[in-house]
Amino acid sequence: MGATTKPDRMVLVDSLRGFALLGLFLVHCVERFELFWLDPVYDRTFQWTFGLFAGKAYALFALCFGLSFYIIMERARERGEAHAGTFAWRLVILLGFGILHSLIYRGDILMLLALFGFLLLLFDRIKNNWLLLGLGVLIFAQLPLLFRAWAAMDGQAWALATPRYFDNPSLGVMATGSLWDMIKSFATDGQGAKWWFMLESGRITQIIGLFVIGLLLGRIRFFRDPERYGRARIIALVVSLAAWLGLWAVQVQLFPSVAEALPDAQRELGQALENLIQLALLSVQILVFIELYQRLKGAVISWLAPMGRMTLTLYLGQSLIFVPIFAGFGLGLYDDMSNATALQIGIVTFALQMVIASWWFRHFHYGPLEWVWRAATRRTFHVPFRRRDASAATN
Repeated sequence: MGATTKPDRMVLVDSLRGFALLGLFLVHCVERFELFWLDPVYDRTFQWTFGLFAGKAYALFALCFGLSFYIIMERARERGEAHAGTFAWRLVILLGFGILHSLIYRGDILMLLALFGFLLLLFDRIKNNWLLLGLGVLIFAQLPLLFRAWAAMDGQAWALATPRYFDNPSLGVMATGSLWDMIKSFATDGQGAKWWFMLESGRITQIIGLFVIGLLLGRIRFFRDPERYGRARIIALVVSLAAWLGLWAVQVQLFPSVAEALPDAQRELGQALENLIQLALLSVQILVFIELYQRLKGAVISWLAPMGRMTLTLYLGQSLIFVPIFAGFGLGLYDDMSNATALQIGIVTFALQMVIASWWFRHFHYGPLEWVWRAATRRTFHVPFRRRDASAATN
């Protein structure tokens, strides 16, 4: 096993969160932190990296966020604390991190997690798990996309218009402008493009649905008691794999005919179908990950756990290091390397981060920004940071 963890830590969930960070980082590297889209090259490296991780890694983060909400609320209830207000304040702090991060990386997801995380306080009031499951399924149906598809077929101008996120001057500024130029552009045009993309692609809907499912999986102790769900996981894996293959076949074989018959609605219907395919593949990945974790008894896979325990620090740190490497105000290497080279750099860098994270938790209780987040939430600096602090406090 990687780093020493507390007995009550859910190492499986930490490892899964580390896997999500791995996928997100590799996508960001191949994507040159979004500068790839100025002159995209859809080679085999791009296809495999995006096929495995794009749309799945961020979704796994959202699922883990809903699960973490349940864990936080459950522990607060056990301590008899006012949990809702504390969690809301925790989200406000995360939103602050996200706003600052979005000034150097337009694709920041912390703002989305923080803002829509407030919905979890409402979902938590739904005590019937079957009702919660039904709500999640309904959200995954992507009704806003289907409504826009219907409006497009009805000839409504707003639905027929080109998606607003296509208008994105901020990437050009990132490629050629100064740091200050990029920050100003990301604070205005960049934010508009990001939010329109999240809305018009159905990602916001998907994030909310994953919050619901993460909360539900926490309630039924799906990750805390993995032995209990061994047979159910195998059944779910077969169903998820069949759904993924079936939806992929529909996309390849049938959807071209649908797009030809319904040209005005093809974009929205295609996006809704793609979102379902990504969810099915995400389910396959999670279930295979858990199965490997169980069969290997945490070996190898648990090396991801330290990464999962300091995702905030690493997620922000990756942008602070790599945006200047790719952007015009720094080294400007976004157009000087192949997708394969960018992927190799990402793999080597992530391996180095794994070593650093494993070392870090032998000496500290929390990642640097995780400690700041926790201390700010509790409004006190009396939160143990170095491991020697805890032992000293008991003497």
